[in-house]
Amino acid sequence: MEHITTRIPTRQAARRRRARRSLAAATVLAVLGALTVAPAVAASELRPAAQQSTGRGTLLGVTPVADLSRAEVAAFLKGADIDPATVRHGVRGYRLTYRTLTPRGHSTTATGLLVLPKGGERRLDLVADTHGTMVHRDYAPSVAEDFGLYAPYLHAAAGRAVAAPDYLGLGKGPGLHPYMDTASSVSASLDMLRASRTAARALGRPLTGDVYGTGFSQGGQVAMALGRELARGADRHFRLRALAPVAGPYDLQGAEIPALLDGRVNGISGVFYMSYFLTAQNRLHPVYGNPAEAFRQPYAGYVEELFDTRHTEEDIVTKLPGSVKELLTDDFYERLRHPDGGLLAALEAQEGTCDWKPDVPVQLHSAAGDTDVAIANSVNCATDLARNGVTAPVVDHAKADHNTTFKLAGPQIVRWFDTLARR
Repeated sequence: MEHITTRIPTRQAARRRRARRSLAAATVLAVLGALTVAPAVAASELRPAAQQSTGRGTLLGVTPVADLSRAEVAAFLKGADIDPATVRHGVRGYRLTYRTLTPRGHSTTATGLLVLPKGGERRLDLVADTHGTMVHRDYAPSVAEDFGLYAPYLHAAAGRAVAAPDYLGLGKGPGLHPYMDTASSVSASLDMLRASRTAARALGRPLTGDVYGTGFSQGGQVAMALGRELARGADRHFRLRALAPVAGPYDLQGAEIPALLDGRVNGISGVFYMSYFLTAQNRLHPVYGNPAEAFRQPYAGYVEELFDTRHTEEDIVTKLPGSVKELLTDDFYERLRHPDGGLLAALEAQEGTCDWKPDVPVQLHSAAGDTDVAIANSVNCATDLARNGVTAPVVDHAKADHNTTFKLAGPQIVRWFDTLARR
């Protein structure tokens, strides 16, 4: 989830886009040279599908998308009110296209952003960074201009490789995004790690295998679930070292929905998240037979069309009401209090991401002032972890709103990862 903020194109943003395209183009020859050691990798253009393996995590293409100096990274972060003190390197970014699975288990493709530091160690630890709620496919990290780049640049500039998946249906991936489907978000993220391992080796910056997990909002929940899979040995090439998710909706039934119904989640964000969740989950579970069963008119007539990955957040919120009570029918509103059937199945499929025993350090960042993802989610996550014998402090960023929580937490997490890496 991501706080609903207006994105207004600026001349500065346009200049950054042109500069990144020029810098990316200038690196193509160097990348092509690096990739000749790994014929399975193509730069800029995908190879014919018939020549590709269907294996999960198979790297299909690499496209250079960014090349920034240390000063440029620091200025970019500072312009977003993120402390740039941990910036030690410039960065290079690459869009990866790779094989993964749909929620139904069929083969598909996805994209993501691999960011490497310019300089530092040749062999790199890896940060798995999973992003928050995004509705327009061009907000995803591999095609982003703003929020989707902050965490990847922050961590890469500190000297680690960063794998930031776009998830299914975002970036350059096909289809619609199965919003808040934990299983497919984790499989796409795990396969992004595999593709990143192949690409980093071909680019002359092989990975050590150590993985530091973080993510914001929706991505905080994904980070916990991905960490669980890595801890269970999902891929022998990767070793989980630490987890530091930020403001994740870990407990929909016990924390987030109650906060939405009692006003702790602000109305605009609540309507946005709920409509996104219901329309996406209805493609996976029988949440409703007809939109009019869940949504009031006129919203029932067009709400599904709003989440086609081509509408922006700003466009969507102007077409929906100001509260969940106004959005949903009376009967469906009551179903939120006592879910059953497909709605219950959709909610339960996302639960339990904190109900396991990590053998690595865990920090949970949140804020009492967050009116998008209630801090109760992190408190309940810490309780689940404690029940399994793990102490995970909840770092409370006090009165910070949702996005500010990330901006404050990000540099702190970089420093914490630095400390752990020296042990």
